[in-house]
Amino acid sequence: MMRRNVIRFFLGAAAVAVLFAAQSNLGGQTTPSTQRKAPPPRTVRLYVFDCGVLHNPDMARFNLKKEDVTTTDMSMACFLVAHPKGNLIWDTGAVPDDSWTPTGAMLTQHVTLPDGQTREADVDKSLRGQLAEIGYSPADINYLALSHYHYDHTGNANEFAGATWLVRQADRDAMFGGKYSGSLQPSTFSALQNSRTIALTDDEYDVFHDGSVIIKSAPGHTQGHQVLYVKLAKTGGVVLSGDLYHYPAEKTLDRVPTFEFSQEQTRASRVAVDTFMKKTGAQLWIQHDFVGNSKLKKSPKFYE
Repeated sequence: MMRRNVIRFFLGAAAVAVLFAAQSNLGGQTTPSTQRKAPPPRTVRLYVFDCGVLHNPDMARFNLKKEDVTTTDMSMACFLVAHPKGNLIWDTGAVPDDSWTPTGAMLTQHVTLPDGQTREADVDKSLRGQLAEIGYSPADINYLALSHYHYDHTGNANEFAGATWLVRQADRDAMFGGKYSGSLQPSTFSALQNSRTIALTDDEYDVFHDGSVIIKSAPGHTQGHQVLYVKLAKTGGVVLSGDLYHYPAEKTLDRVPTFEFSQEQTRASRVAVDTFMKKTGAQLWIQHDFVGNSKLKKSPKFYE
């Protein structure tokens, strides 16, 4: 009997070791069969995901000089708003999860746009894997909202085609109108054409009807560009910028990029968002600000 118990002990230990090794080889990502499902939070939570780094050496496009910025690199953050009444994804990076395999090391991906332009982005974590780590899958997402349709925000949009898409009609028309500018990557958002869609017409759209998550119109960078306001119980209000600004120097030096859909609209939107932040007491998170983003706590930690 004792011998049998010893054998069972070693067999059990071996099974645990194999399971641990398998999880280690997956880079810490939870597999679908073992994924724990996150319960609805009691209060609103904001998760920040690392969706990579975009290399952008040409400062002239932003009406800036290299000496105006701390670094020319741009962060690519994606966000999950977990609300007691549902979940919203805001922006989805540049590199589709299905186009690469995480190894735990930073990998450089080359993105080729429809007009032949190429961009380089470094990624080491998939958006899907970061969601799974905290108990979510794309099927758990109720709403998808993109700040706008440029490739570095739509990379994983197709993953959330089963969610309700919250979009300005002008941006949707640009995405599916058949005439693509160099900054679009239609293959990354093609599935949204058949998604349940709410075309936002008011300046402010209250997602959960309680004032905690508001999508605010901020056209200029694109026809239907928008920003996201999240009211958090402990952190206070936060405005996620989309591409209202790319670098803090655009704000401090009053510079507008050369490639805006309308520079005049961008200036007006910046004034309107500043007024909104003063009224709500919100802070601005510039999503592409590499230095600022590096200071934010990343998932699985969260803001509340």
